[in-house]
Amino acid sequence: METSIQIEVRPTEIDVMGHVNNAKYLEYMEWSREDWYNKANLPFDTFTEMNIGTVTVHIAINYRKEARLGEKLTISTKPLRKGRTSYVLEHVITNEQGERVADAEVVSCTIDLTARKSVPIPETLARQFEG
Repeated sequence: METSIQIEVRPTEIDVMGHVNNAKYLEYMEWSREDWYNKANLPFDTFTEMNIGTVTVHIAINYRKEARLGEKLTISTKPLRKGRTSYVLEHVITNEQGERVADAEVVSCTIDLTARKSVPIPETLARQFEG
């Protein structure tokens, strides 16, 4: 399942170069990831009830085009692949012209919240990666 959110670039997200600060793109992706979990019926509470947490362990991001104040951006999220304890979500940020502003692959791992060690991906999450 692919989901997307839309945002408008705010003044607090602009750096001295007059465009969106690189760290803000990670926030945009985090907001979209949270939306993806919710639309997949996997809100934070569901994981907590299973005593499972999701931890971001690696992000590979490409900055393709600058975004500026007031621009409307779409951030899309979709599952790419999964392993035994980790999985990859892809984020793509586009502007109103449909141009790719940034993209990233985010690797997350599922952990036992008590032991703080990795555990196999729960079936409810694993199903999101099926055809």
